[in-house]
Amino acid sequence: MNQISDRIQALAPSATLAMSQKSAELRAQGIDVINLSVGEPDFYTPDHIKQAAKQAVDDNFSFYTAVPGYASLREAIVDKLQRENGLTFTPDQIVVGNGAKHELCNAVMALVNPGDEVVIPTPAWVSYVQMVNLAGGKSVLVPATIEQDFKVTPAQLEAAITPRTRLVIICSPSNPSGAVYSRDELSGLAQVLARHPQVMIVADEIYEHINYVGRHESIAQFESVRDRVVIVNGVSKAYAMTGWRIGYIAAPLWLAKAVTKLQGQYTSGVSSIAQKAAEAAYRGPQECVELMRQAFERRRDLIVGLLKEIPGMQLNVPQGAFYVFPRVTAFLGKRAGDKLMETDTDLALYLLTEGHVATVAGSAFSCPGYLRLSYATSDENLVEAARRIAEALGKLQ
Repeated sequence: MNQISDRIQALAPSATLAMSQKSAELRAQGIDVINLSVGEPDFYTPDHIKQAAKQAVDDNFSFYTAVPGYASLREAIVDKLQRENGLTFTPDQIVVGNGAKHELCNAVMALVNPGDEVVIPTPAWVSYVQMVNLAGGKSVLVPATIEQDFKVTPAQLEAAITPRTRLVIICSPSNPSGAVYSRDELSGLAQVLARHPQVMIVADEIYEHINYVGRHESIAQFESVRDRVVIVNGVSKAYAMTGWRIGYIAAPLWLAKAVTKLQGQYTSGVSSIAQKAAEAAYRGPQECVELMRQAFERRRDLIVGLLKEIPGMQLNVPQGAFYVFPRVTAFLGKRAGDKLMETDTDLALYLLTEGHVATVAGSAFSCPGYLRLSYATSDENLVEAARRIAEALGKLQ
């Protein structure tokens, strides 16, 4: 008897993970696939962080931790927010979870009731809409195209808000587009949100340190909305610690308590060893973060230059994260033999099977007609991937 609940049946699988799985299957068959679908740094975790984890094992940090995380880690996060962002929090406003995804979902579950509306600028990370679905909410998608650098305007945001709006999710730097909101752009959005006091704001800042335009700007800096902002961040991208699974929220105290209550029933405290490693990441030297950022910037320039040489490929220059998000509508409607490229999903599958390059269709990010390519890989892989993509697209008629 297979009686899966309605909420799980309504949940879509992660398109990014699905594409990674398809590329892994081809690799298992001996096919050389270049995977540009995965959203993680290709660097190793810095040595001083690994050493802290080893020391934590030797020091017997092997027992349950407090549900919201070790006090020492939460204090390190508070210090980071003050030092790097000029934001004042207390340790009891921090909740540490199994990655930023876990804490973001916890926040959505703690805030959204069935029927509540959640405004999501698109293109948007694949899991936002599914998290809202899980909570019984309704996603209100606000499209931002390549012509506006994938950033919504205050007028668009104002038009999307209704009396049922409970939450707005803002991601900067953005997955999948690499868009980065400036201080002035965030100020414009904050002015709109200040007029709607019933609306909470989730600021997904997981790509904070992979930024090519200068200082990271957070919407939490604006006094008019500060007490309604939930910052979501973690160590995975900045410190190459995706597998360590440590993320956090910095939130109003009432919400942090609610998330802690939820987490106490779901997962309790997260890995003790990973928490000590994360503490070392925030307390230790930060040169490693800048070195990785510089490498990503060089790779961005490389892949943008290569893709711009492909006729029909339309793209802007992303200002952060490690993705490019080209518009590929010029290739839709074309054929490769008996294969018709009706959708961006068809095109992504064609590039995988014909060109042996894994990408992710823009429709997975609520933005059809685009592809997301991650450049978190070697220069050699990027050069070869661009060559394969150009060759495969050149065969379409």
